[in-house]
Amino acid sequence: MTRFWLALAFLLAGTSLAAAQSVPALPDLSSLIPQGEGSTAGRIVQVMALLTVLSVAPGILIMVTSFIRFSIAFSFLRSSIGLQTTPGNLIIISLAMFMTFYVMAPTFDRAWKDGMAPLMNNEITEVEAYDRITDPFRDFMLSQVREQDLVLFDELAAGRVTQGEANSAQEVELRVLIPAFMISELRRGFEIGFLIALPFLVIDMIVATITMSMGMMMLPPTVISLPFKALFFILIDGWNLLVGSLVRSFI
Repeated sequence: MTRFWLALAFLLAGTSLAAAQSVPALPDLSSLIPQGEGSTAGRIVQVMALLTVLSVAPGILIMVTSFIRFSIAFSFLRSSIGLQTTPGNLIIISLAMFMTFYVMAPTFDRAWKDGMAPLMNNEITEVEAYDRITDPFRDFMLSQVREQDLVLFDELAAGRVTQGEANSAQEVELRVLIPAFMISELRRGFEIGFLIALPFLVIDMIVATITMSMGMMMLPPTVISLPFKALFFILIDGWNLLVGSLVRSFI
């Protein structure tokens, strides 16, 4: 009986030793978190801000760049010629996007050199980087926005910018400047679209008058005017003329 109790004691002692060896001690999790100034929280906020900017990048491209004017002008051109799907939406949007990059290249370069690059090198804070990145876009929008639109949104927002102070980039709030810039671009886009559509409208009227005088009532005038409009656009080197005029309108 004594041997039984001794054997049971040795068995329990070996089991407890094995269990103690099989369960490692948990590390101190506090050592994994950097101490001081909330660096971990700051990095999390930076990552979330980056993901947010990337998700709304197409909207930012439309709001604060020359994309609106290019896309409206190209859409008016296609509708004026009478072509429904040629060039396709993908071609029009791609052309408008690359022309936007061409026009906005100095603004992008300035925002990168003054804001993004120092921020990535930890030379400035996020607040300073925000001001340095947005200042080039402020200057661009202020150079293109109409005074009436800027005053309109300033009055609606009950802000502090007055008509006499609207030329200072630091005094115009983005909530006032961005919508004013967008409706200014819409206005200019429609003005350019009217100038584009006018010669094609004249061709439609001439063709319609000729077909009516010849008694061809059942023949749609657009069937005959479409090749003439395409030929007219080719003869005047329309793409070169249109794109060049659009780019010069931002200078």
